[in-house]
Amino acid sequence: MVRTTLAEIRVRPTVGDRRKGHLLVGSSVIPCALGACGIVGRKQEGDGGSPRGRFRLRGGAYRPDHLATRPRTALPLRRIKRDDGWCDDRRDRRYNRPIRLPAPGVSAEAMWREDGLYDVVLDIDYNRGPIRRGKGSAIFMHVAREGYRPTEGCVALAKPDLIRLLRRLGPRTRLRIG
Repeated sequence: MVRTTLAEIRVRPTVGDRRKGHLLVGSSVIPCALGACGIVGRKQEGDGGSPRGRFRLRGGAYRPDHLATRPRTALPLRRIKRDDGWCDDRRDRRYNRPIRLPAPGVSAEAMWREDGLYDVVLDIDYNRGPIRRGKGSAIFMHVAREGYRPTEGCVALAKPDLIRLLRRLGPRTRLRIG
């Protein structure tokens, strides 16, 4: 088992661009992308904001065909399958939960992505218990787009930074956004 060394990691927005931030990991500073609307205190589905708060990391998933080996971490980590999805349909009883695709008539995000954003993805414990419909779904820590372009509300890191960070995360690690 990997030894957890971090109790908390923090995200702060960069001065002058609320869509980008810095992840503070001990004495290290790692660049990250945030939601297009920056960090928000009252998150709503589709608002493009990253939620302010302190969250646990529930675990995650990775694309086995895009990584040579399973990333090392003390967090629960599973392989993404082609039919994995995440329900973002506030009308559906499975809102903000993993689902199988296809899901006819239900809005859902595919977890098996060709753009590499979910090659490694962690479930940030936002709006997960109790789940409040319309308060935001699929809030993850995942791989950043080139140039740290904004997310839909997630926190995104360069793939090598995210894989390296995983080694220091565990069930007791908390992510503080804002």
